[in-house]
Amino acid sequence: MRTRLAIKLHSLLERHFPERRVFLKSDNDTRFIRLSSETQVAAVAGVAVIVGWTAVATAILLMDNIGSGNFREQAKRDQATYQERLNILSAERDARAQEALAAQDRFNAALEQISAMQSELLTSENRRRELETGIEVIQTTLRTTMKQREEARTELAEMQVETGDGDMYVTALAHPEQMNFMTEALVRTAAERDQIASDARDAFDQREELELEIQLMQERSDEIFRQLEEAMVISVEPLDKMFREAGMPTDRIIEEVRRGYSGMGGPLTPISFSTRGEDLTPDEIRANVLLQQMDQLNLYRIAAEKAPFASPVHDVVRYTSGFGFRRDPKTGGRRMHNGADFAGAHGTDIFATADGVVTHAGWQSGFGRLVKIKHAFGIETLYAHNTKIRVKVGQRVSRGDHIADMGSTGRSTGTHLHYEVRANGKPVNPMTYIKAARNVF
Repeated sequence: MRTRLAIKLHSLLERHFPERRVFLKSDNDTRFIRLSSETQVAAVAGVAVIVGWTAVATAILLMDNIGSGNFREQAKRDQATYQERLNILSAERDARAQEALAAQDRFNAALEQISAMQSELLTSENRRRELETGIEVIQTTLRTTMKQREEARTELAEMQVETGDGDMYVTALAHPEQMNFMTEALVRTAAERDQIASDARDAFDQREELELEIQLMQERSDEIFRQLEEAMVISVEPLDKMFREAGMPTDRIIEEVRRGYSGMGGPLTPISFSTRGEDLTPDEIRANVLLQQMDQLNLYRIAAEKAPFASPVHDVVRYTSGFGFRRDPKTGGRRMHNGADFAGAHGTDIFATADGVVTHAGWQSGFGRLVKIKHAFGIETLYAHNTKIRVKVGQRVSRGDHIADMGSTGRSTGTHLHYEVRANGKPVNPMTYIKAARNVF
């Protein structure tokens, strides 16, 4: 049975793949190679397998190229979106900065206006007091003159009663010098009375004008106070919110800054604009409150310079890894990541995020070339995997100073910055500080 099947199969192969001979001729000899049906079938099958494998491999490569192209396009789109978002955030930051500068300018202008207004108020107050004193003197003189006039009239009436009209006429004839003296005295007294009355009316008119001027100045002062109070709210509230969102107790922070700067003037103490030893007026109380708010704003600004609220990179970078547990890029295991990673071009500038002192500037295992900066409030920042360090240990730096260049030293898979923030030795999420300050700076 098997023999018959083999014969039939051989006949079928002979029909489609007849036996062939390949002749190989040389100068001295001629040889041939016999290709049986089975050999031809095996060759055709081999060629088919090779062709099929080539087609499948080509298809796989094409699909991989298409997929890679789509991935690159997606990466480009993501990068463009990120760039657009960065531009928007940068524009918003610039707008907030312009608003803060405008508010500061308005605040300074209002302060100058308040100083001028206070000077004018003091001058008006002195003028008013001088006029009141002059009016009192004039009224006293007027009362004295009127009293003397009444006394003169009384004496004249008594003389008329005692001597009668005829005797008075005789007396006037007998003593003309005395009568002339009394007449001139009465005329002078009447003239002085009229002059004093006129001066009193003028003084009252000036007093009314001064009271109106003082009222207008008071209204202007109220408007300036309102503008200053609004400027204080606009300036202080965002800073207070920024510290609270970063988990920093504002009372302790402000008190620490106040103690540190007490030798340079410290907070502004309440003052009185009154020249009398009396209680403070409502305007003086409002002015003292504004001065206290100005002192608080100044302390907030100092504290903001000392805390890491800025971004360590200003160029276009990619945020590749955040704070928390993640898959280790080297081993693949799950490990804690104590900072934030920013990938960018080799040599990208890296900046200090707050004022402080450099405590480490060199190689450290795992971190590569590392910069550590100690800040106020028990905060420390780390900048790892740098290709070049531009600061030295003990050097004081300010926020925004160029401290290193981005690289891939140490335990790293590519060019990036590993940025850490430690509060009292404990790692915290650095993006908490950066996001809290996003709408302030």
